[in-house]
Amino acid sequence: MTTDELRRVRDRYDAEVRRDAVPDAAQARVERVGPVVRQSAPGLGWNGVLWSDLDEGNADAEIAAQVAWFQARREREGAGAAEFEWKLYAHDRPADLGDRLRAAGFVPEAPETLLVARTADLAALPVEPPEGISLRVVRDEAGVDLMMAVHGRAFGTDRPRIREQVLNLLREEPDTIEAVLAMAGEVPVSGARMEMRPGSSFAGLWGGGTDPAWRGRGVYRLLVAHRARIAAQRGIPYLQVDASDDSRPILERLGFGVLGTTIPYLWQGNAG
Repeated sequence: MTTDELRRVRDRYDAEVRRDAVPDAAQARVERVGPVVRQSAPGLGWNGVLWSDLDEGNADAEIAAQVAWFQARREREGAGAAEFEWKLYAHDRPADLGDRLRAAGFVPEAPETLLVARTADLAALPVEPPEGISLRVVRDEAGVDLMMAVHGRAFGTDRPRIREQVLNLLREEPDTIEAVLAMAGEVPVSGARMEMRPGSSFAGLWGGGTDPAWRGRGVYRLLVAHRARIAAQRGIPYLQVDASDDSRPILERLGFGVLGTTIPYLWQGNAG
């Protein structure tokens, strides 16, 4: 995609996925409060700020207002409810918003690259499974547990929030998720998912964790192509990824273009 097209796609992404966001789960709630759009969710669901329209004059007050709101929620619902994420994009205003978040007690995680591709381009990729690999669509709790097992080997951490999110989507909104495993016989060697919110032009690719012993064999590429075909069948024009440094080169070789960078800023609440 050209620079101008990428800019137009980024504007569309900001409008649909961020400013006019819909909840990522049936029990989650998205609301716009002045210049901020946030999501809150029960249990292990994702909580955070999706979009903001701030300037030097109001940024600190709006940050403080969101912290106060989530702290009040903590008092009502318990300690876990206070944790939330401010998802900052490089083009967000003001230019020093990251510094202001850190000053307010937020802790930045590793930056990721926001990538996008036309679904039709990726769906046409001629990708054959590597020798000994088959695909298995995840439809139940047993399949989710296999996905979590391979993610543990791939990322070195447990991900209980992701497990609950995938299970909830499969149970309550199965049309909004495509979760898939690459299997070597009965052993999962890679797992990934795609989330498709109603009415959105963007399907989000998430996960993509491959057992280190199976990297470099085309397994990750296979899972991207599979999900692209599903999105194309649904008429979704774009695929979006928040890519790590490991996956970015693979995705760019497949045809993804860079929209910018994003950094999650985490607030975990006061200890008291």
